[in-house]
Amino acid sequence: MGLKGKLIASVEVKCGGHLIHDLLHTNSHHVANISPHVNGFQIHEGESIKVGSVVNWSYNEAGQKKFIKHVIEAIDPYKKSFRWKAIEGDVLEMYSSFTIVTSHEPQWTIWTFEYEKKTEDIPKPLILLGIFLDITKDMEGHLLKN
Repeated sequence: MGLKGKLIASVEVKCGGHLIHDLLHTNSHHVANISPHVNGFQIHEGESIKVGSVVNWSYNEAGQKKFIKHVIEAIDPYKKSFRWKAIEGDVLEMYSSFTIVTSHEPQWTIWTFEYEKKTEDIPKPLILLGIFLDITKDMEGHLLKN
């Protein structure tokens, strides 16, 4: 039996959370050019970022190239949020389920990881959460330049 967990982290964004949301929603493919933590982005099913789309992110974790494939379960334009459920990838080696929720407030981006560990000795995904916070800051820097 696995153990369910939830991690939530907020990061202040001077460019405004709505701009981070818009970048993820309309130009996700640019994030690989913006952040050195992201190696690539690809839409596998669907023509754009919408509910039901299947997307693949490849990223660097501790010097290793990893990937995660998600199905987009929900997009809320009013709350500026996405719900991404992992269906393949490195995180599913340690976690039975892994869902990422991102939401955006006027000056904040909030990342929530909902997961179930396969065994009790699996660590919390703190390193991955740190990577997502770093990617957010990279996007903020890019948006502030433009």
